[in-house]
Amino acid sequence: MIRILQVGFGPLGIQTARYISQKSTVKTVAVVDTNPVLFEISLSEISVELSHDITIKGSVAAALESLDEKPDIALVTTVSSLKDFIPQIEELAVFGLPVISTCEELSYPWNLQPDLSNRLDKLCKKHSIACLGTGVNPGFLMDYLPMVLSTVCRDVKSISITRVQDATSRRVPFQQKIGAGLTIEQFEEKKNRGVLRHVGLQESLYFLAAGLNVSMDKVTEELQPVVADKIINNNNTQIQIGDVRGVEQLAQGFINGEVFITMYFKAAVGEPRSYDQITIEGTPSFSNLIEGGINGDIATCSIAINCIKSVLKAVPGLHTMADIAVSGQLC
Repeated sequence: MIRILQVGFGPLGIQTARYISQKSTVKTVAVVDTNPVLFEISLSEISVELSHDITIKGSVAAALESLDEKPDIALVTTVSSLKDFIPQIEELAVFGLPVISTCEELSYPWNLQPDLSNRLDKLCKKHSIACLGTGVNPGFLMDYLPMVLSTVCRDVKSISITRVQDATSRRVPFQQKIGAGLTIEQFEEKKNRGVLRHVGLQESLYFLAAGLNVSMDKVTEELQPVVADKIINNNNTQIQIGDVRGVEQLAQGFINGEVFITMYFKAAVGEPRSYDQITIEGTPSFSNLIEGGINGDIATCSIAINCIKSVLKAVPGLHTMADIAVSGQLC
């Protein structure tokens, strides 16, 4: 039985705990969250299918003090920012706990944040732990999966990845990230502060470029609101005509002035069609379409859990999905 310490018990952490509770080879043994409202609340008070015997602690140290045996690994479902994640892994590393995190900027931080990446890599090696940033996107659909599909090609001239999602069923924090329900003015203000976007699109682009063994001369990214043309009722909140129902982003990577990688991401409440598509121009050229798309919340929880065995076997240091063996579903 693999013993798990969960750090973060918001909507994603709760969903992850529910999935773990259905497994026979892994078990949540302790939970940490910094929200004082949750301190000492049992998991069963939050979700009836979870344990009554586990209460939420305010720190890793407090959680470990409540256990007779140290956990095997920590699953962290908290922040999107690598800078904000560093203190959390520092707290875990001193106890020698390997880490899997859904922090988007951790998925492939080497190009955009090399200093923090090196600092984190050295920290992991110092404490002999492995650390992996993963999730559905970034971490799989727009980077790892296209990299895998490209291996059937003799050569690749260009690659285009599109992810379009109806965000109606996604968790509230995700809807907030994409600006659903904001006015155009509110959207622009948050956009300018860098707090409103799908986090990780450029990380995905650099991940894929590294997997294809190419270097980008230039990377660009554009972000625009998706505006409602009719009233949308969403989780007891009305999105008015002219207000924002989501976001669309375009990232492109150039080689010798030509576009080599294109990544288009759109997530909006009330989007009529969800799909994921990867198109490769090369030898051979082909397109892969997942009609209906992959639900991001379900997939992110599943990927984090299903990577546990691989991370436990990994050498110390900061890892990406490019160098972690992908295993099947844990029982």
